[in-house]
Amino acid sequence: MSTKRYTVTSALPYANGPLHIGHIAGAYLPADIYVRYLKGKGHDVAFVCGSDEHGAAITLRAKKDGVSPQEIVDKYHNINKKAFADFGIDFSIYHRTSDELHHETAQEFFKTLEEKNVFTKKISRTIL
Repeated sequence: MSTKRYTVTSALPYANGPLHIGHIAGAYLPADIYVRYLKGKGHDVAFVCGSDEHGAAITLRAKKDGVSPQEIVDKYHNINKKAFADFGIDFSIYHRTSDELHHETAQEFFKTLEEKNVFTKKISRTIL
Protein backbone atom coordinates (compact mmCIF):
# COMPACT_ATOMS: atom_id res chain seq x y z
CA MET A 1 0.00 0.00 0.00
CA SER A 2 1.39 3.41 -0.93
CA THR A 3 0.95 6.27 1.47
CA LYS A 4 -0.73 9.33 0.03
CA ARG A 5 -0.30 12.87 1.29
CA TYR A 6 -3.33 15.06 2.00
CA THR A 7 -3.93 18.63 3.06
CA VAL A 8 -7.32 19.21 4.69
CA THR A 9 -8.72 22.53 5.82
CA SER A 10 -11.99 24.05 6.96
CA ALA A 11 -13.46 27.52 6.83
CA LEU A 12 -11.44 29.89 8.98
CA PRO A 13 -13.58 31.19 11.84
CA TYR A 14 -13.70 34.94 12.35
CA ALA A 15 -11.94 35.90 15.55
CA ASN A 16 -14.82 38.10 16.71
CA GLY A 17 -16.60 35.78 19.12
CA PRO A 18 -16.55 32.31 20.62
CA LEU A 19 -17.33 29.21 18.62
CA HIS A 20 -20.68 27.51 19.17
CA ILE A 21 -21.81 23.95 18.59
CA GLY A 22 -23.18 24.86 15.14
CA HIS A 23 -19.73 25.98 14.02
CA ILE A 24 -18.17 22.76 15.28
CA ALA A 25 -20.85 20.44 13.85
CA GLY A 26 -21.17 22.22 10.52
CA ALA A 27 -17.60 22.89 9.48
CA TYR A 28 -14.96 21.38 11.72
CA LEU A 29 -16.27 18.03 12.92
CA PRO A 30 -16.79 16.66 9.37
CA ALA A 31 -13.24 17.65 8.42
CA ASP A 32 -11.88 16.18 11.66
CA ILE A 33 -13.67 12.88 10.99
CA TYR A 34 -12.22 12.78 7.48
CA VAL A 35 -8.72 13.50 8.80
CA ARG A 36 -9.04 10.71 11.37
CA TYR A 37 -10.22 8.34 8.64
CA LEU A 38 -7.26 9.20 6.40
CA LYS A 39 -4.78 8.84 9.25
CA GLY A 40 -6.39 5.52 10.18
CA LYS A 41 -5.67 4.35 6.63
CA GLY A 42 -2.01 5.27 7.19
CA HIS A 43 -1.93 8.41 5.07
CA ASP A 44 0.15 11.50 5.78
CA VAL A 45 -2.33 14.30 6.58
CA ALA A 46 -1.85 17.99 7.31
CA PHE A 47 -4.98 19.45 8.93
CA VAL A 48 -4.68 23.22 8.63
CA CYS A 49 -6.93 25.98 9.94
CA GLY A 50 -6.70 29.28 11.76
CA SER A 51 -8.41 32.43 12.86
CA ASP A 52 -9.58 34.85 10.19
CA GLU A 53 -8.51 38.13 11.73
CA HIS A 54 -9.60 40.45 8.95
CA GLY A 55 -13.08 41.75 8.32
CA ALA A 56 -15.85 44.12 9.26
CA ALA A 57 -17.26 41.74 11.90
CA ILE A 58 -14.12 42.20 13.99
CA THR A 59 -14.20 45.98 13.73
CA LEU A 60 -17.88 46.04 14.69
CA ARG A 61 -17.25 43.80 17.70
CA ALA A 62 -14.35 46.01 18.80
CA LYS A 63 -16.52 49.14 18.59
CA LYS A 64 -19.31 47.41 20.52
CA ASP A 65 -16.89 46.28 23.26
CA GLY A 66 -14.96 49.58 23.32
CA VAL A 67 -11.61 47.98 22.59
CA SER A 68 -9.22 47.77 19.64
CA PRO A 69 -9.68 45.23 16.85
CA GLN A 70 -6.31 43.72 17.86
CA GLU A 71 -7.62 43.08 21.38
CA ILE A 72 -10.64 41.30 19.89
CA VAL A 73 -8.61 39.03 17.61
CA ASP A 74 -6.09 38.22 20.33
CA LYS A 75 -8.86 37.30 22.75
CA TYR A 76 -10.98 35.19 20.43
CA HIS A 77 -8.09 33.51 18.64
CA ASN A 78 -6.99 32.05 21.97
CA ILE A 79 -10.55 31.21 23.10
CA ASN A 80 -11.34 29.43 19.82
CA LYS A 81 -8.02 27.62 19.65
CA LYS A 82 -8.69 26.24 23.15
CA ALA A 83 -12.29 25.33 22.22
CA PHE A 84 -11.04 23.21 19.31
CA ALA A 85 -8.58 21.46 21.60
CA ASP A 86 -11.29 20.91 24.23
CA PHE A 87 -13.46 19.27 21.55
CA GLY A 88 -10.53 17.03 20.61
CA ILE A 89 -10.04 18.59 17.19
CA ASP A 90 -6.32 18.39 16.60
CA PHE A 91 -5.09 20.67 13.82
CA SER A 92 -1.58 20.12 12.53
CA ILE A 93 -1.43 23.90 12.21
CA TYR A 94 -3.82 26.44 13.72
CA HIS A 95 -2.56 29.88 12.78
CA ARG A 96 -3.67 33.50 12.39
CA THR A 97 -4.31 35.48 9.20
CA SER A 98 -2.81 38.57 10.86
CA ASP A 99 0.58 36.89 11.20
CA GLU A 100 3.34 38.10 8.90
CA LEU A 101 4.03 34.50 7.82
CA HIS A 102 0.44 34.22 6.59
CA HIS A 103 0.73 37.47 4.64
CA GLU A 104 4.00 36.37 3.02
CA THR A 105 2.70 32.88 2.20
CA ALA A 106 -0.58 34.14 0.73
CA GLN A 107 1.21 36.72 -1.38
CA GLU A 108 3.73 34.17 -2.65
CA PHE A 109 0.93 31.73 -3.49
CA PHE A 110 -0.91 34.27 -5.65
CA LYS A 111 2.28 35.68 -7.19
CA THR A 112 3.22 32.16 -8.30
CA LEU A 113 -0.21 31.65 -9.88
CA GLU A 114 0.08 35.06 -11.60
CA GLU A 115 3.50 34.13 -13.00
CA LYS A 116 1.97 30.93 -14.40
CA ASN A 117 -0.81 32.95 -16.09
CA VAL A 118 -3.60 30.92 -14.51
CA PHE A 119 -5.87 33.89 -13.87
CA THR A 120 -8.40 35.15 -16.38
CA LYS A 121 -8.45 38.93 -16.26
CA LYS A 122 -11.61 40.75 -17.21
CA ILE A 123 -12.85 44.28 -16.99
CA SER A 124 -16.48 44.82 -16.16
CA ARG A 125 -18.30 48.07 -16.19
CA THR A 126 -21.54 48.81 -14.45
CA ILE A 127 -23.59 51.54 -16.02
CA LEU A 128 -26.06 53.18 -13.71
